[in-house]
Amino acid sequence: MNAVILAVVVLLLLSLFRVNVVFSLIIGALAGGFASGLDIKTIGEAFTAGLGGNAAVALSYASLGAFAVALTKTGLPDAMVQLAIKLVGREGETNRKTLSKVMILFIILLVSISSQNLVPVHIAFIPVLIPPLLKIFNQLEIDRRLVAAVITFGLITPYMYVQAGFGAIFHGILRDNMKQAGLSIKLTDIPQAMMIPSLGMAVGLVIAFILYRKKRQYEAKDIAGVETAVYSRRTLAFAGAAIVVSLGVQLYLSKMEIDGGMIFGALAGIAVLYVTGAMKWKEADQVLTKGMQMMAFIGFVMLAAAGFASVMKETGHIETMVKSASGMIGSNQSLAALLMLIVGLLVTMGIGSSFSTIPIITALFVPLCLNLGFSPLATIAIIGTAGALGDAGSPVSDSTLGPTSGLNADGQHDHIWDTVVPTFVLYNIPLILFGWIAAMVL
Repeated sequence: MNAVILAVVVLLLLSLFRVNVVFSLIIGALAGGFASGLDIKTIGEAFTAGLGGNAAVALSYASLGAFAVALTKTGLPDAMVQLAIKLVGREGETNRKTLSKVMILFIILLVSISSQNLVPVHIAFIPVLIPPLLKIFNQLEIDRRLVAAVITFGLITPYMYVQAGFGAIFHGILRDNMKQAGLSIKLTDIPQAMMIPSLGMAVGLVIAFILYRKKRQYEAKDIAGVETAVYSRRTLAFAGAAIVVSLGVQLYLSKMEIDGGMIFGALAGIAVLYVTGAMKWKEADQVLTKGMQMMAFIGFVMLAAAGFASVMKETGHIETMVKSASGMIGSNQSLAALLMLIVGLLVTMGIGSSFSTIPIITALFVPLCLNLGFSPLATIAIIGTAGALGDAGSPVSDSTLGPTSGLNADGQHDHIWDTVVPTFVLYNIPLILFGWIAAMVL
């Protein structure tokens, strides 16, 4: 059995049986490494060498978590909750509750989409926005699986199609790697090629609203890390200023192509809260530590995922998997497109990053697409979709870890069964279908 497939299957099965994701990644890497003939020393060296690949990402999430909890001291989340309560209405009329449910979900969708381009903070908004709203979700009896699907859609679809923020990074990686593999394309070609696959994501979102439209009840529980804070126009103004400064630093560093934008942006935002007195000096250490702890799990998962990816590369079985698929394909374009999409799904499910999947698969897929006569646009659609596949539904993707970190603040939202499995079914099936259609018609 192919070592990469075995490793991903082991990872997914262990995750489904509620084994900790970090340990599932380590065990999956061992299983794949041993299956490929690597010894324990080589596996250990490869895994350890890969850990640094996501170190900056892990630190970024810890920094943003600290900033998010620091913002709670200004009373911003409490003000948002009070606004939501006014929106819902204390009378609880059916029509008003339905309208409020739609409006809140629509706002979350807009914020999620904006987090990838207009205000590119990625998942940093989740620990600020979602935990304080859980009581409102409970009052409206919203199925949190629907909220997870809404957030995941907003985290993925914009970078697939919109050439701004994280989308600009994704499209740049796609263009540069395709050029290195022997096919030069224009950045302007990518949105055109990715339009049909992006429609597949939209179909999945519509299905989510249908599947999870029924009411779901949750217990009224206190939320760890979310405390009621006294706020005023002054403290809310300071919170707004901190957010503006943080985003400004991130946007500036991104424009200058300087790494560490999220880390320095979070630091700048925290500095504003320090200077204005919105966060008291004597509370600062405890507050910031709590925020880092809140996001620490995601950081550990991302580190382990980088080690997993390094071992998979060391096995050489990604190339073997593509060659095996090539042998089955012959000159059948339809089958070729389907198999390449499935290979991309398996790779991204294991390493949890569509951005990291593109360099792995492009060097293999471009020659294959050229030999089979796919057009440049079709090749872009295949590789871009293959990279995005698995981002939704991977237990180690920040597109699933992020929503869970907010929705499980009161311990009532399971990462695997309430985020991973629903988003896998909702988005990967339509993505494969619409990605295949794009490959056939472009």
